[in-house]
Amino acid sequence: MGEEVKNYDALTGMKDERAAEKKAEGAAPSIPSSSMAIDISLPLDQMKPRIVDLCKDLFKRWSSLDESCFSIETVSGGITNLLLKVSVRDDRGNSDSLTVRLYGPNTDLVIDRKRELQALPHLSAAGFGAKLLGIFGNGMVQSFIDARTLSPSDMSDPKIAFKIARQLHQFHKVAIPGSKEPQLWTDIFKFLDEAAALKIEDSAKQATYESISFQEIQAEINELKDLTDLLNAPVVFAHNDLLSGNLMLNDKEGRLYFIDFEYGSYSYRGYDIANHFNEYAGFDCDYSLYPDKDAQYHFFRSYLESDKPHEVSDKDLEALYVETNTFRLASHIYWALWALIQAKVSPINFDYLSYFLLRFHEYKKQKEGCFSLAQKYLSRSISCSSRRNSCPPSED
Repeated sequence: MGEEVKNYDALTGMKDERAAEKKAEGAAPSIPSSSMAIDISLPLDQMKPRIVDLCKDLFKRWSSLDESCFSIETVSGGITNLLLKVSVRDDRGNSDSLTVRLYGPNTDLVIDRKRELQALPHLSAAGFGAKLLGIFGNGMVQSFIDARTLSPSDMSDPKIAFKIARQLHQFHKVAIPGSKEPQLWTDIFKFLDEAAALKIEDSAKQATYESISFQEIQAEINELKDLTDLLNAPVVFAHNDLLSGNLMLNDKEGRLYFIDFEYGSYSYRGYDIANHFNEYAGFDCDYSLYPDKDAQYHFFRSYLESDKPHEVSDKDLEALYVETNTFRLASHIYWALWALIQAKVSPINFDYLSYFLLRFHEYKKQKEGCFSLAQKYLSRSISCSSRRNSCPPSED
């Protein structure tokens, strides 16, 4: 335990094949690791001694400190992890704070931890999120961010939306080693296979589950994928879960932070933005709060050209508008299938089946409008291309 990982990518079994790329893209920093695991179901007072032992194992400068030098509090308890703040005061009166993130049980069914661990040090090196300080059996240790978590309503504030858009553009520029193939549809089809093979112990929930037509869902996915493929959307390393809980703001400094990259992968630019817009619905899932065209264009201008937002062309705005609002549907399908898997495996008291029904209903409600928008745009693009001239943007 406590060994120093000299080559971080060796942790993911990619040492040899990544050697050349690491030389070109820059090696990730050395990350302390421990084989310890923490039982996430323990109450905080029983968890503390294990957390203290973990910190001593990872950080040798604290190995001789008494347990009384450590204090632990819960920061948040999400669906897929538990976040703890650990404060340490040494014998000389020096204080330090860090966060310990514990993975939730069975989250490997919906989260690729190997992919997350591969990306984290590179995102950290690029200035995103908390700094990765250590890893252990079922979690990681990161630096503490002194900022508040945004509320869903914060995201629609024009000043905050500008900050989010500008930072998302920079996030999408980060190069993560490995395959650059978009993972969205691979993940969705994986979720579909897992969701279609479930058996839920609760008889009432099982009856609801059996009423779901997975053939219908597969047909919808195939149709949507075929349409989005025609848009040739740029592929970027995407956050894929940019809800308010994963955005933090230090109001005094005006600094915005993206956190929690566990769903991060190479994906489509428009998907990442659309998924963020869907999160305007907040905890009550009020999708009437999805941003209107004017609010979206404000976001797009900031994303595409934060220094000169009013110089973004109408053509670029329309392309991103169509791209985003087509991938809007993929976001609903992704999280609908995710919810079905959680209905089986998650110990959290949440009605995941109802959440599946809500997201799939919203998909079907928005489908006609989103498909029509994309199809009209593609038809106009083909027509303009054949005439070899530029067409004015649509007013839809």
